[in-house]
Amino acid sequence: MKIAISTETTVDLTKDLLKEFDIHTVAFTIVMGEEQVADGEISPEEIFSFHERTKILPRTSAVNEYQYETHFQELLKSYDAIIHISLSSALSVAYTNASNVAKKLNNVTVIDSRSLSTGIALLCLHAQKLVRAGERLSNIINSIYERIPFVQASFALEKVDYLYKGGRCSLLSFIGANLLGIKPQIIVKDGKMIPGRKYRGKMIRVVKQYVEDTLQYYHNPDLEQVFITYTTADFEIIEMVKTMLVERGFKRIEVTRAGGTISSHCGENCLGILYINDGDR
Repeated sequence: MKIAISTETTVDLTKDLLKEFDIHTVAFTIVMGEEQVADGEISPEEIFSFHERTKILPRTSAVNEYQYETHFQELLKSYDAIIHISLSSALSVAYTNASNVAKKLNNVTVIDSRSLSTGIALLCLHAQKLVRAGERLSNIINSIYERIPFVQASFALEKVDYLYKGGRCSLLSFIGANLLGIKPQIIVKDGKMIPGRKYRGKMIRVVKQYVEDTLQYYHNPDLEQVFITYTTADFEIIEMVKTMLVERGFKRIEVTRAGGTISSHCGENCLGILYINDGDR
């Protein structure tokens, strides 16, 4: 059976990685005033520049049912079955829309990743590894579900401005963070973004402490794969994080830029490390 692995552009993988792992994406839409741009076709810098000029926060529009149907129908011309791993249902209606379409089609399975960004990518790469190993469809689906609770997705943020304007941060937290110079950790838990530790100081010091804390708390990583995903970051910071992950023993370290959807919610100078925390399995 020929199985396609599919997701949305919120997976935040480079075009080279999408090609290497044969992962098919369908695009969210970024709305900037009167202009609409496909996620994946716009850089974080363009989003931040628009916000700086207009003081308007770009909005994101989930993939609609028509777009999913077109996407799935096209894949079914070349594949016998589709596994679509969707952005967390607690963050978007994308999963609901995809599921509604899948009910009308044969051999399309939609899975709620309960994650975002390269947290989704980790599940897609795991699925594709099983596909290439010739595993049965049902075994692949079960294995994805087993790993979902172990996806460690978190970020360190320089500011909470974008989260506040996007309705994901309260006014009290927003004012408090600005007054105290807090740079928060954001953790994806049960599919939602929640606050974690609070840091202060220069971003390089904050990121170093964030990575140390994350590796200490989520201390059982699958060392095969880890992502460093960021909106904007100094080269020095990225290299520091890569060194820390090499020292921890990760075998494959991929650095990716966050796409339009994540950038619109998290803002500038946001960086995270993402891996699956089930090394003993």
